[in-house]
Amino acid sequence: MQTDQQFLEYVVKSLVDNPNEVKIARTVDEMGVLMTLEVGAADMGKVIGRSGNTAKAIRTLLRVVGMKNNSRVNLKINEPEGGMRPAEKASKTVDEAMADLKI
Repeated sequence: MQTDQQFLEYVVKSLVDNPNEVKIARTVDEMGVLMTLEVGAADMGKVIGRSGNTAKAIRTLLRVVGMKNNSRVNLKINEPEGGMRPAEKASKTVDEAMADLKI
């Protein structure tokens, strides 16, 4: 396991409630290193943080680790199956909303 992958695993497992569900895939191509992170649906908010600040901080730290190893490191966070995000058609029409209000 590479240093950047070990670092990401340590940080993410420290943040989440279910460290057993953390999975990290590491791929290297001409653009650099891509770390793909998967966590449980319940832990997604902890990894992303308010306004995405935690995810931004993790990405910044990974870039620093990458610079130390002369590589460009990017992080992709996969949304878990059956994630907490609302369905595609989350917004209702005005008529549907009025019917819900029973006015």
